Amino acid sequence: MAFTFTSDEIAALTQRAAQVAENSYSPYSHFRVGAAILLAADERQKGAIVAGTNVENASYRLTCCAEQSAIAAAVALYGPQIRIRAVAIVNLNHEACAPCGACRQTILEFATPETVVFFPNAAGETVSSTIAKMLPAAFNLQRE
Repeated sequence: MAFTFTSDEIAALTQRAAQVAENSYSPYSHFRVGAAILLAADERQKGAIVAGTNVENASYRLTCCAEQSAIAAAVALYGPQIRIRAVAIVNLNHEACAPCGACRQTILEFATPETVVFFPNAAGETVSSTIAKMLPAAFNLQRE
C-alpha cells in the first residue's frame, strides 16, 4: 500500500522542518537542518507531526542529525510503537540534503517500506523516495 499526500500535507511537513531548522545548533559546520516526521494515525498519535533539528558537537561523531532528533522526540512523546508515514528534511543552506546512511537506518526502524522521505536535491527542488528504495540492503533483526 503506497502512501499518498496532498500538496498541502507536504507543504505543512516541509514548513515545520524549516521552522525547526532555525533552532539548529551548528556552530562548526553552519549547516542548519530540520526534519519533520508525520506519524501514521492511530488513536493516540492522530497523525501528529514531530520535528527535530541537528545538534552538533565538537567531537563530530557525537553530533545528532535532525532526523534522529525528530524520531527520538516522537518516541519520547508517543512510545516505541510509533510508525512513520513521511519525513520531510529541509536545510537553511539551500543545499542537497538527503538523509545520511545512519538516519536512513533509523527511519527504517520506525517505518514501513512505503514510508516517503521528502528532501531537497542539488537543484533545490523537493524530491521524494520511499525509505525502502533509499536503503535497499538495510540491516534488519527480527523483533519479538
